[in-house]
Amino acid sequence: MELRLPIPPEQLTRAERSILDFINTNTDAFLFLSIGQLAERLGLSEATLSRFARHAGCRDFKALKSLVLEQAAAGPAVKLAGTLQRSGRFSPRDWLASQQACLETTAAQLDEEEFDRAVTALAGARRIYIHGKNASASLARLLHFRLRRLGLDARLLPASGSELLEGLAGAGEGDVAVLFSFSKLSREGRILLEQGRAAGYTTLAFVSRTCLPPDQAADINLFAYRGPEKEYHSMAAPAALVDGLLVALTQELGPRGAAALERLQKLKKQYYPG
Repeated sequence: MELRLPIPPEQLTRAERSILDFINTNTDAFLFLSIGQLAERLGLSEATLSRFARHAGCRDFKALKSLVLEQAAAGPAVKLAGTLQRSGRFSPRDWLASQQACLETTAAQLDEEEFDRAVTALAGARRIYIHGKNASASLARLLHFRLRRLGLDARLLPASGSELLEGLAGAGEGDVAVLFSFSKLSREGRILLEQGRAAGYTTLAFVSRTCLPPDQAADINLFAYRGPEKEYHSMAAPAALVDGLLVALTQELGPRGAAALERLQKLKKQYYPG
């Protein structure tokens, strides 16, 4: 990054220029260092770091970190640092309260008609293709596992590459493709949407944006709030939404879903009676 200051760099001392250079080239590391740790690492005094913070228009070193967070690109380390910066010393109670807030925001923004459309689409699907990569892979696996237990033909797509295309090649009318597209639409997500329009299958996306460009919107979009942009993005709300969708789907399937679960239970008793 390039930290923007209220004074030009040439007005900084040599020591302050070294601080600025460290922030620009080691942004992630800077956000996790205390003033004492940074002073030791740069061979400077804490007083010099405090003076630099004031030259940057900040009242103290903590405010300087907040300024860097505001200007830094929102990568994983920056998001985690933002969460810790806001809360100070980590508190599991505060963390769980923040997750409760994410769930409440998700509930407030939930379009129940869209949710019902998702349930109907999955219940009537010939085949269900599921795609998730990186952190979303866990949600994709959870959905795949639960759908198969309900007796539905669910297929987990490879994360990327030509194998994804091979897995998707048979999808067509009557099928549903589920994707997880939170911060931005991935290349693979774009492929799923484009092929959905071409091949005629329905697309269902879990998203964290309420306003989507037409070319990035699926046929059905379910919103889940994962936290502020420059903080750690939790999967608590998306996972709860997936679970809720599965419970509603079980109810929609009625005897069909119950029969599949009963067959599974009989097999377990037959081969794993203990």
